[in-house]
Amino acid sequence: MSKFQLEFLDPQEYRSKTRKSSVIIILIFALLGMGLASLLVSLLGTPGGNNFRWNLLGVLSGLILTVLLVKYYLSQQPFMREAVYGWHLKRSLMRITNVMHRIKPLAEAGSHQAMKLLRFYHLAVEEMHRLDGNEANPLEIKAEKKALEEKMQAEGLDLSQHTFDSQMLKDLSDREVTG
Repeated sequence: MSKFQLEFLDPQEYRSKTRKSSVIIILIFALLGMGLASLLVSLLGTPGGNNFRWNLLGVLSGLILTVLLVKYYLSQQPFMREAVYGWHLKRSLMRITNVMHRIKPLAEAGSHQAMKLLRFYHLAVEEMHRLDGNEANPLEIKAEKKALEEKMQAEGLDLSQHTFDSQMLKDLSDREVTG
């Protein structure tokens, strides 16, 4: 993933559609796991014997097939759009969080790129909380967000940082950013 765009989806619809896609994936896994386990036991098992290994192999095969189906087919289906968006949102936040120890000092030192990343992070955290129905936002983040907004306005930077480009993280880790 190189770029991610915040979309500000409807929270009710997001939760409804992600629940639906989760149920579909669980059903696919259950059917594949039980079906393959039953097939392996009937083909290779012994009547009245211990068929644990065939059951386990069937369930693990079902899990692997489910993961492959989700990754290469289901993730492109319209009913999975919201779930995929949520995965990408959380993945982007995790990538930024992993280098936050580097971003914050650079932003405080005046790095425009670090300030933009931090601004995206604040907007993305708010979006994640909103979509998950968690309206509580820690005071520390609110204060940090407000201070960053003021600093960005003073520098003449655009506050609408709705796109995350992973190249910005690479640039921060490759060299000191001066703005």
